[in-house]
Amino acid sequence: MTRSTPQTEVTADDAPPLPEEILREAAWDSHLSLGPGDAERMRASREALDGKLDRGEPVYGVTHGFGPLVTYRASDSRLDQGSGLISHLGSGQGAPLSPEVSRLVVWLRLSGMRRGHSSVDPDFWQVLADLWNRGFTPFIPREGTVSASGDLQPLAHAALAFAGSGEAWAREEGVWRVRPAEKVLADLGASPVHWSGREALAFVNGTSAGLAQSLANHHEVYRLVRATAMLTGRNTVILGANPEAFHDGIGRARGQHGQRVAADWIRREIPDGFERDASRPLQEPYSLRCAPQVLGAVLDQLDACGTILAREALGCTDNPVCVDGEILHGGNFHAMPVGLASDQIGLCLQQVAYLAERQLALLVSPVTNGGANPMLTPVPGAGSGLAGVQISATSFVSRIRQLVYPSSLTALPTNNNNQDHVPMALNGANAVADATELAWLAVASLAVGTAQYTALRDLPVPGDGLWADLARACPPLERDRPLAPEVRAARTVLTDTLPHPFSPPADA
Repeated sequence: MTRSTPQTEVTADDAPPLPEEILREAAWDSHLSLGPGDAERMRASREALDGKLDRGEPVYGVTHGFGPLVTYRASDSRLDQGSGLISHLGSGQGAPLSPEVSRLVVWLRLSGMRRGHSSVDPDFWQVLADLWNRGFTPFIPREGTVSASGDLQPLAHAALAFAGSGEAWAREEGVWRVRPAEKVLADLGASPVHWSGREALAFVNGTSAGLAQSLANHHEVYRLVRATAMLTGRNTVILGANPEAFHDGIGRARGQHGQRVAADWIRREIPDGFERDASRPLQEPYSLRCAPQVLGAVLDQLDACGTILAREALGCTDNPVCVDGEILHGGNFHAMPVGLASDQIGLCLQQVAYLAERQLALLVSPVTNGGANPMLTPVPGAGSGLAGVQISATSFVSRIRQLVYPSSLTALPTNNNNQDHVPMALNGANAVADATELAWLAVASLAVGTAQYTALRDLPVPGDGLWADLARACPPLERDRPLAPEVRAARTVLTDTLPHPFSPPADA
C-alpha cells in the first residue's frame, strides 16, 4: 500500500472570481439606484453636451446621423432621431437571450450610464431603473449583431420593449412567457418610454449583450470545473487510485494558483488517510493524475478573463463619451475585450468537457477500471451498460469543439465599410452558452459512470449529500434501460449542489 503524504492546507485564496460579484449585484432581489455623486456626474455630463450643442458644435447621433450616415444632418426632433435609431436596428432574429441574461444586459447598460460619461439625464435613467427594479425584462433576440458599434440589435430590441413596441418576458405561475411589451408595461401601471437620440444611442452603443452572456458563461464554466473536480476526487476513491497526485506540495512546487485550488477541491472528496489500492498503478492516466493541472489552468484563465469582463462591466462603453467636461468621439463600444475573453472561456470549457469524457472512458474500460465489467454492465453481452452514454459524451465533446471555434476569427466588414473591423462577441458568447449545456451533459455522463461503477462494485456511498443524491438519481443497472433521463438527473444533482446566484426565486 502507498499511503498519501500528509496534506498542507491550501494558502491560495479559492474565492469565486469577480464576475460572480457582478452577477449577485444584478440578481433578482437587487435594487438598482444612483450612488453618491452619480446624479451630479450625470448632470454635469449632460450640461457639457448641451453646452456643445449651444455653441453649434457637431455631436454624433444628435446633430448628425448614425454610422455611415454621419455626414448627414440629424432630425430636428430628438425624439424622432431616437425612435428612428432603435426602429431601424430592430432587425435581430432567432432564439432569445434568457430572461436572466436579458436582465443583466439592462443592468449593465444602466450601470454604465450612471458613471456620468454618457450625457444621460438622471431623471430619464431613473425611469428605466424603476422599471428594472419592478421586474420589467425585455425579450432580446440573440442573433444579428457584430458587436462592433456595441451590440446594436439586441440592445435596440430591449429599447423597443421599454418603448412598448417590442416584447417582454412575464413570469406567470413560475413559468416565463413572452408577452407584448405594451401589455407588460400596462400590467405594471407604467407608461412606454420615449427615447431621445442621445439616450437611445447611449443605450444601444454598448457591449452589454455579449458581456452579459459572457459573464453568465464564465460562471457556468467555473461551476463545471468545481463539479469535475468533485467527480475526480470521488473517482479516485472508488478506483483506489493514488491520491498523491493531488498533494498540495505538488502545487506549491509549481506555483500555479489555479492548480492548488483545483487539487484542494479534489482532496475534499477523498477521506483522510485514504490509501492507494495495491492493484492500481503508481501513476494513473493523465485524465485522473493531471486533473489539477488541467482544471487549474482553466481556473487561472477564468481568473484572467474574469478581470477583463469585470473591468468592462464597471466601465462605460459608449460613444461619444464625456470626460472631464469634454465630449470625445471614439470607439469605446467596440467589444474586442469581451470577444477575446469569450473565445478563451470557450476554449477552457472544451478542456473541462474533454477531461470528463476521458475519465468516463477510464471507468468503462476493463483495462483501466480495475477489472470491472466493460461498459459497467452487470451482464456483458446480454447488456451493453453505459456504451450509449459514452458514445453520446464523445459526441458532446465533438460538438463543443465546433461551437467554441474562436468567433474573433469569423469577422466580416459591414455597414458600408464603416464597421470594417468587428469582434463578433455576442455570436461567440452565444455559441459558448450552447456549449456549456453540452458540457454539463458530458460531466453528467461521467457522474452516471461514477454512480454505476460504485453500484457495480458494491462500494459504500458516503452518507447524505451529493453522492447519495447521485446514487438515488442513477440506480444500479440490472438490465439495459434508456439512460438519457438519468444523465439529465445527474446534471440536476450537480447543478443543485452548486447553486447559481443568477437564478430567480420560484415566485419571482
